[in-house]
Amino acid sequence: MDGVESVEGFELWVARLVASSAGGRDGGCSYRWIVEGGRVLGGIALRHGDGEIVRKVGKVGNVGYGIRPSARRRGLATWALGEILAEAREFGMERVLVVCAAENLGSVRTIERCGGVLEGIRDAELGPARRYWITVGESRA
Repeated sequence: MDGVESVEGFELWVARLVASSAGGRDGGCSYRWIVEGGRVLGGIALRHGDGEIVRKVGKVGNVGYGIRPSARRRGLATWALGEILAEAREFGMERVLVVCAAENLGSVRTIERCGGVLEGIRDAELGPARRYWITVGESRA
């Protein structure tokens, strides 16, 4: 548990994310926050570098995102995914992997709206997960 419920815990978590993002185009992650009126509504991350999947299939990235429940259904995830896909394009990535819980229909719609093509559903640590690939040059966000 990150202890992000407190201001101090959130600050420590953000500091850890910033430290892990070192490496820029050659490794790490790019983290972006969705903020409105000084309140964090969500975030999105683009993992890039020399991870196992990159070694296997080439110039790809992995995207993860989350939106505060009270800020959902406003198009923020679709907007953020479109923005991070543009960044992936700048990094020279050809496609990105986006995974969501199989029953998370909001994320399914977001990912598909942005050009996601379902690879399949696999068992994951937290339950069944849908795996989508988005060809970066074909983003529709």
